[in-house]
Amino acid sequence: MAISKDNQAGFKRWEMTSFGDDRPSTLAQRAAQRDAESQHMQASLAAAAAAQTQAQTQAHAQAAALAEAQSVPAIPMPTVEELEAIREAARQEGYAQGHEEGIAAGHASGYQDGLDQGRLEAAGELTHLQELTTSFGQAVTEADEAIAHDVLELSLHLARNMVRTAFNVRPDYIIPVVREAIDYLPTLQQPALLVLHPEDALLVREHIGEALDKSGWRIVEDEGIARGGCRVDTASNQIDAQIASRWQRLAHALGKDLDWLD
Repeated sequence: MAISKDNQAGFKRWEMTSFGDDRPSTLAQRAAQRDAESQHMQASLAAAAAAQTQAQTQAHAQAAALAEAQSVPAIPMPTVEELEAIREAARQEGYAQGHEEGIAAGHASGYQDGLDQGRLEAAGELTHLQELTTSFGQAVTEADEAIAHDVLELSLHLARNMVRTAFNVRPDYIIPVVREAIDYLPTLQQPALLVLHPEDALLVREHIGEALDKSGWRIVEDEGIARGGCRVDTASNQIDAQIASRWQRLAHALGKDLDWLD
């Protein structure tokens, strides 16, 4: 039988020794050979024992692992129905979450859109109110002007009628008119004429005729002068204090063209 090269390390080539050779060197060689063979045998036995111990340890470890694996209960695999139920539950949960998020997003978007629309409408209403306020203010101003115009014109008509009535009731009102016209002159230069209606001339002579004569005035009667007025003529001045002229100046100063004879 052939011995492999790996197993040849455990064998020692045997060689025949000479019989009857008892020389000390030979005996020593034999003793050393026996000691070597003994040590080699012991080493082989120790190695075999260690290998056996290691094999036993590994076997025990494998047995313990197997026992532990066998002691763990087997996890049952879900059935098709259970997998379908899990999938449906996940789908429902996702749908509910998406629905809530969609409602929240829609609510926020709708609120913002409504807010923007409300602001836009409020701005439009504010602009409309401002336009109404402006037009109302203009209308009030125009109404005030129209009312003021009408009131002034009415006042002038009333004043004219009152003046006419006053001179008819109190013809002696001509005296203040004459005095005002004379006092208006800065200086008196001859000739100095006071032109009056004949009836007013009579009243003036009765009340202040003497004072006028002393001042150098000469009263001239003229039926063309309406009662209640007069005209003053001097060398350098002329004052028209007739009632119609004075009324016309007053009306023009107030922006009206209301004739005394209308």
